[in-house]
Amino acid sequence: MIRAQINAVAVTLGWAILPLVLIVAVAAAFLAMDPLQAFTSSTPPVEELTVERVVLDEDGIGVRIRAGGSEAMRIVQVQVDGAYWNFNQDPGGALARTDTAWLRIPYPWVVGEAHHLTFVTETGALFEHEIEVAMATPDASGGRLRFYALIGLFVGVVPIVLGMLFYPALKAGGPPAFEFALALTIGLLGFLLIDTLAEGFEFAGESAAQFQGPALVWLSAALTFAALMVIGRRKAGGLGGPALAASIALGIGLHNLGEGLAIGAAFTTGAAALGSFLVIGFTLHNITEGIGIASPMANERPRLWVFAGLAALAGLPAVLGIWLGSYAFSAHWAALAMGVGAGAILQVIIEVGAYLAREAGKQGRRWLSPITLAGVGLGVAVMYGTAFLIEV
Repeated sequence: MIRAQINAVAVTLGWAILPLVLIVAVAAAFLAMDPLQAFTSSTPPVEELTVERVVLDEDGIGVRIRAGGSEAMRIVQVQVDGAYWNFNQDPGGALARTDTAWLRIPYPWVVGEAHHLTFVTETGALFEHEIEVAMATPDASGGRLRFYALIGLFVGVVPIVLGMLFYPALKAGGPPAFEFALALTIGLLGFLLIDTLAEGFEFAGESAAQFQGPALVWLSAALTFAALMVIGRRKAGGLGGPALAASIALGIGLHNLGEGLAIGAAFTTGAAALGSFLVIGFTLHNITEGIGIASPMANERPRLWVFAGLAALAGLPAVLGIWLGSYAFSAHWAALAMGVGAGAILQVIIEVGAYLAREAGKQGRRWLSPITLAGVGLGVAVMYGTAFLIEV
């Protein structure tokens, strides 16, 4: 019996390996013959260059670039504000596809002004990049990290906690308040889903073409959604109570991670002078998220540490995002993070909707009612209205 199973496995593996061998052989033969050489020998190579990060300090301007295109490229000249400047490249030499290098330009940039960079390749191709507002790139000191952590707490954890303070009101309001709060959660998560996808595609447009940013957003969202649905459906009857609240907190936390990446990246370019008004805007925008996390537990009596854990799960990723965005930002990683966040939020919307339908059925009511429509509409309206305060 065992020998028959081993033979069956061996036969299956053999038939699986054979196509793979043929695929490799065909690819090797195509490369060896190079039938497209006649079409490419007389044309210049297609070159692409993406600026992934800019650092401004007392030594001048540092630029991290990523090469793309069909062949290796070489940077031979750099212009800053229309004038040619010397530069150092690390590592030096030609850059193959997907290779990165730092260019150091000893240019006396001016705080608060815009600077225009032009990179000239060996073939004469020009690639341009605009520094909209020149600001010194912050160093990774302990004081700076603590400052960023404080900002992350104010825009992430604090509003979540403030929103959770509505929990006693939700509990005292009875079934109508509970139903309204769940519908409100669906509305705010629906807005977050669209907002997260929009930001993901914005980052995708800034990333190098070879990373296929839009596809990266869609694929990461789909895989995250599928994985979380499988995990969530392991419990018969679907999620509810603290488990559903944890799913909501996870989805919001992933969204806040992406928001933190955007804030941190904006710090390094001077695009986000985060004053008190902007911090208050983020706080108002995220308070509704705390209400959404607390709403599935309106019929429960969770302990205080449960609320603390949920606030940390939803809010602390904003701190991590600001740190990463300030010192290690890459557009393709931000697009991936936004895609993961979108997939998690979509899964939570479905779980909250299913939970709302189950609870309404227990009460002998239809889940689609004027109360739920009002809750969904108010959730979208509040998120949309407060979004005006946080554009950076």
